[in-house]
Parts: sequence; structure tokens; C-alpha cells
Amino acid sequence: MSGVRPGAGGSRRRGAPRAGAGDGRPDAKDLLQRVRRIEIATRRAVEDTLSGQYHSVFKGRGMAFSEVRPYAPGDEVRSIDWNVSARTGQLHVKRFVEERELTVMILCDLSASTDFGSRERTKADVAAEIAALLALSAVANGDRVGLVLFTDRVERAVPPRKGRRHALRLVSEILQLRPASRGTSIGTALEYLRRALRRRTVAFLLSDFVEGAPGAGAPPWERALRIAARKHDVVPIRISDRLEAELPASGLAWIEDPETGAVSRVDLADHRVRRRLGEALHSEDDALRRLFARLELDSAQVRADDADYVSPLLAFFRARARRLA
Repeated sequence: MSGVRPGAGGSRRRGAPRAGAGDGRPDAKDLLQRVRRIEIATRRAVEDTLSGQYHSVFKGRGMAFSEVRPYAPGDEVRSIDWNVSARTGQLHVKRFVEERELTVMILCDLSASTDFGSRERTKADVAAEIAALLALSAVANGDRVGLVLFTDRVERAVPPRKGRRHALRLVSEILQLRPASRGTSIGTALEYLRRALRRRTVAFLLSDFVEGAPGAGAPPWERALRIAARKHDVVPIRISDRLEAELPASGLAWIEDPETGAVSRVDLADHRVRRRLGEALHSEDDALRRLFARLELDSAQVRADDADYVSPLLAFFRARARRLA
């Protein structure tokens, strides 16, 4: 059932025309209000919990030399700088500090399937808020953060930089971009990451991972993920919606693939049909979890229909911290 989602219940596609925005893009006032609303909603989570958790599980590149200082009781013998000690006639030790700065990239799926949401927010809305949490956590820890927005092509790429203003710019980019395509190619985004970022990067991949035909076996992006994971710390974050797997018993309905436009007529009053569709989704979920485990990738899952998406991220951070301990 990959790529097939209920045609009803989703909200308007990002970039659809609004009052005052004849070119199909949100007007500046509306965009500013949305960015500000996301900043307010995510700030407390970043300041209270996520920023510290982020710091503890995403380490810097190693230890960098800081200074030489006089030896003090309790210092390790192996830290003595024998050259300086011989020159001055007094024991000195080398002091090192964590080379903290990381490069973080957020790869955000904006394909048509992310426009679905059974409640107030679509999967794309939740992706924007999670991106804000991650970007603000990164800059709060002095890291650089960049963005790749993709469908079946790279729609927009923003190079990594530091600072709160830059982090909010990334959120603005997600909200205002009107994708040129409706399809999905996760492999294209991962290939761009591999080519564009030469140094090791923490890459958060935000997607519903809806790509390819139902029952087609291994996902088409598996090889690209395996290659990218050899070089970068790739963290898949899957965004789903409960209604996708728990369809209502609403009688005859039309189920549309939002990326191809293909429509199927099904009888949702038949519990066997609902069960078969739900089992297909659960099977895909299990296959994804096994794939991420096989590649030794830490991953998280968030539901767009849940009011609380911070708790799953906290659970992910804590699980990663236990694994790295």
C-alpha cells in the first residue's frame, strides 16, 4: 500500500493560493506569523529538554588542543608536555577541550503524500515543527545547520550556518516553498548529501518514507541510504498518521495516491478490506524498522495526529544515549 493514502481528510497543499498571494506563495505577514508560532511552540522544549539531550548524544569531532598549563596534583602523567617542561624547568601539562562544532543537515520530504493529515496538522506541518526543534537545538549548541528540501528532486538547498536567525530562516523555507514536483525520491536527497557534504555530518531525514509500488520488495532508496550512512550519521525520522493504517468503516470510498493521482474504489465497510490495508501498512513499518536496525541507524517515529511530538523525540535521544554509553 506504499504511496496510497486516503484522498479525504488531508489539508490544503502548501503553497496553494491564499488571500493576498496571487502567485501561490504565502504572503509575508502570514509566513511571519507561522514561523513565529512555531518558534514559540518549540522554544520551551528546546530550552528545557531537547537542547541538553541533543548535546549529550551528538558529539563533536574529538578533542582539540587548548593550552599548556603548570602541572597540578591529580593531573595524568600522560598529559605532561615534556618539551615545555624541559624548556621551563617546571612540569606542564597539555589541556584539551571537546571540538564541539558539528554540521547538521535536515533533509525534509515535501512530496505530495506529506500533505495528508487527519487532524489539525499535516505530516508536512509536523515536519516543519520538528525541523525547528532540531535546528534551534543545533544552533543553541553552537553547531551549523543546513537544509535540503526534496520531492523526486532537490527543490531547495540551504548551506549550513550558525545562529538563531538562520534556524528560523530554515523553517520559513519549509513553509513557503511550493514544490515543482509531487513525487518522491529519497535516494536523490541522500545522493545530494553525499556529494555536497565532504565532512561527516549529522543528517536528520524527515519523511513518511512513502515511495515505490506496494509489495515491491526493498525500497528503491536502500542502496543510497547504505552509502550515505557509511559517511554520515543519518537519523531517519518517520512521520505518519494513524488514519493511514486505521481506516474508518465509512462504506464505499475512493483512495487516491497523492503523488500519481491513481484512484482505487474500496468498500471500507468490509472489515476484511480494512484489515488487509492496515496489515500492509504495518508490514511496511516493520520492514523499515528492520532496515534501519540492519544498517545500525538510530531512528524515530512521530505521528502527525498526536498533539505531543516532543516525547517521541525525547525517547529517541534517551535511547541513543543509552546505546552510546
